[in-house]
Amino acid sequence: MTALSARPSPRLLLVEDDRALATMLREYLELQGFEVKPVTSGEQALDLIPREPPDLVVLDVGLPGIDGFATLERLRQQHALPVIMLTARGEERDRIAGLMAGADDYLPKPFNPLELAARIRAILKRSISTAPQTLASEAKTLGYGNLVLHGKRREVLVDQHAVTLTAAELRILEVLLQRAGEVLTRAELTEIAVGRSPEAYDRSIDTLVSKLRRKLSLAGARGAEIRGLRGHGYVLDIERP
Repeated sequence: MTALSARPSPRLLLVEDDRALATMLREYLELQGFEVKPVTSGEQALDLIPREPPDLVVLDVGLPGIDGFATLERLRQQHALPVIMLTARGEERDRIAGLMAGADDYLPKPFNPLELAARIRAILKRSISTAPQTLASEAKTLGYGNLVLHGKRREVLVDQHAVTLTAAELRILEVLLQRAGEVLTRAELTEIAVGRSPEAYDRSIDTLVSKLRRKLSLAGARGAEIRGLRGHGYVLDIERP
């Protein structure tokens, strides 16, 4: 039994217009203990999410009507749900585009359903876990300067204004705040953000950190800076009084 099996079945929204693939994935994921709601378009997904919020969205890029990227951009305007994107091409530019739009992970087709299930579990564990290493169990709040992360509410504020982050971005900020001044490697941050080791030539974490930096900068965050160290990783530098 997995750690997730002790809880109610995680709810997945599967957005895939290939009906044969959607049926196969639904059957497999339900056998793995998930509750799966399939839809065939981005419009259907955006209509359904406010009424029946899932725990995670599996989103195909090549959808009819509005494609996966446009669907994700609209979704991110109101929701921070974890999203795994499925791409038929798997090229680096498509992966980067998905991450920049706010995806938490990506999986190129064709793929093994077992790998999809494993990635779903990894992301959900990091999204809903109460493991001792998370801020939710260590402290109510943590922050520097005008930036505050409320661990239990999973909320980030800059000057008391909420900053909308994806689940992966929030996990990256969380661990950087926890270990301020300590250099974290790209491999460590990839494990934390998306629950897997980085692939060869994988620059996903750099894309996620870049987007996190941009959001914090636009929000006017002061007192802490995410700095990249070539060949090493990233560190949160704190301004000392």
